[in-house]
Amino acid sequence: MNRANFLMACQDLYLGMSGRILAGPLDFAVEAGDYMCIVGENGAGKSTLLKTLLGLIVPARGHILMHETLKEQGIGYLPQISAVQRDFPANVAEVVYSGCTTKHCFWPFLNAAMRQKAHDCMEKTGVLSLASQSFAALSGGQKQRVLLARALCVSQELLVLDEPTASLDPAGRAQFYALVENLNRQGTAVVMVTHDVYPIIHHARHVLHVGRPACYASADGYLESDLGRLFTYTRKDAYD
Repeated sequence: MNRANFLMACQDLYLGMSGRILAGPLDFAVEAGDYMCIVGENGAGKSTLLKTLLGLIVPARGHILMHETLKEQGIGYLPQISAVQRDFPANVAEVVYSGCTTKHCFWPFLNAAMRQKAHDCMEKTGVLSLASQSFAALSGGQKQRVLLARALCVSQELLVLDEPTASLDPAGRAQFYALVENLNRQGTAVVMVTHDVYPIIHHARHVLHVGRPACYASADGYLESDLGRLFTYTRKDAYD
């Protein structure tokens, strides 16, 4: 691990829920500007891992090291979209502004710098023209881009995305992945749980396969491994 570029690292990490070990040991690091896809079978613990990294779930065992910047500002998080999020009664700007809030500052009282930051994040994700529109009235792809802008308001150092394209059609998925790749090229590190092989092949630098066995490798190394070949082959038909 390059300490100069270090954002987050997990050492001998075990994931657990309700007293049951789901996965582990996991050893990996996320560096500045990295792009890591997290894959694995259903129920392997991928979403549990993200919630553990975010501090929402306590690790069953092991250590999570985090750069001071992330400790101070937080991590930009895009969870799996829920019915409540889909029908949230606010306009686009208000949803994005909520990513700028802190325990000391609620969005109606944001200062000029915070509002400019929200403006820039909406511009980066292509939703600035939708700022005054009702969030609930947007298409699925538009909603995901708005929520991505909100996550960017929290942190432009690291985005953590949990199956962000699960509700999108193939065209919407391709557009969303292209947007995330562009953000990554601008320096934002990305950690994404996905069932798609497509972003692994075309975008990711590293892959973490959660399961038994677990595997952490470069994208090319993963695809050349027995585990990677087997996992991607079983999903090949979805992309033919």
